[in-house]
Amino acid sequence: MLVVSEEVREALVASRPVVALESTIIAHGLPRPRNLRVAHELEDLVRAGGATPATIAVLDGRPHIGLDKDQLERIAHEDGIRKLGHRDLPLAAATGASGATTVSATALLASLAGVRVFATGGLGGVHREWTVTQDESADLALLARTRITVVCAGVKSILDVPATLQRLETLGVSVAGYGTDRFPGFYLSDSGHAVDWRLDSPEEVAAVMRAQTSLRGPASALVVAHPVPEEEQLDPALHGRVLAEALRACEERGVTGQAVTPFLLDHLVLHTDGASLAANLAAVRGNVRLAARIAVAWAGRERPGHE
Repeated sequence: MLVVSEEVREALVASRPVVALESTIIAHGLPRPRNLRVAHELEDLVRAGGATPATIAVLDGRPHIGLDKDQLERIAHEDGIRKLGHRDLPLAAATGASGATTVSATALLASLAGVRVFATGGLGGVHREWTVTQDESADLALLARTRITVVCAGVKSILDVPATLQRLETLGVSVAGYGTDRFPGFYLSDSGHAVDWRLDSPEEVAAVMRAQTSLRGPASALVVAHPVPEEEQLDPALHGRVLAEALRACEERGVTGQAVTPFLLDHLVLHTDGASLAANLAAVRGNVRLAARIAVAWAGRERPGHE
């Protein structure tokens, strides 16, 4: 059922580097018309890094790996675009729905198409008060059974970061800091928690990817945790104060379940005067640039004569 764009298909056939991009940031993460400008910008960053962008979405029930100009505009501007996790894909396919793909859906579709590198902002994870709510992102279990390299800025700082790291360990998902021994916190360069492994070049990341293939172990992901630069992060003191206020407001208003994350994120944007959104975009841009470099290193190692 996959519709692979001509540009992406040619790159895959020729073993040229490809980077998958999610589409929820376009449809649900940014206001119009800025969302479309950012969508084009991220694709341009992939191309500038020597790789082919493959923005992923579902249109009229068909998963698309790579979008043309009109399709990008549709995801950015059309009302009623759904937010699709991997569990929603069969339902969207059967009903002819259109939707933007989250981390889990993007990772799954990219892997099915043969794309090994995926750039995003931050992963989902274990939510605060998990022992009460049992609320955990579908991203984690999907990454435990999907062979893909995800370049991200850690997990959203509104989540339970240590519990998320523990869950990733339990699920057998490899995690490495890129150029750091600390696990980033999405808006923050340092979540306050360490990582066990550090990689310092795209070539090192590609070597780990090769080892995953050679060992023939469980088809799990590699998470490359790439921090937003300190000069572009959200001020940690401001972050801590506003997040505490947001959590109190969430409790006072009785916000629960899936409504918690968008409520907290919206509160951060509003009460940091947009600084959290600026840090978010800085993280995404950096991740996309790095993902292109990793894809180039991976493609170079995969071509005949480069073993």
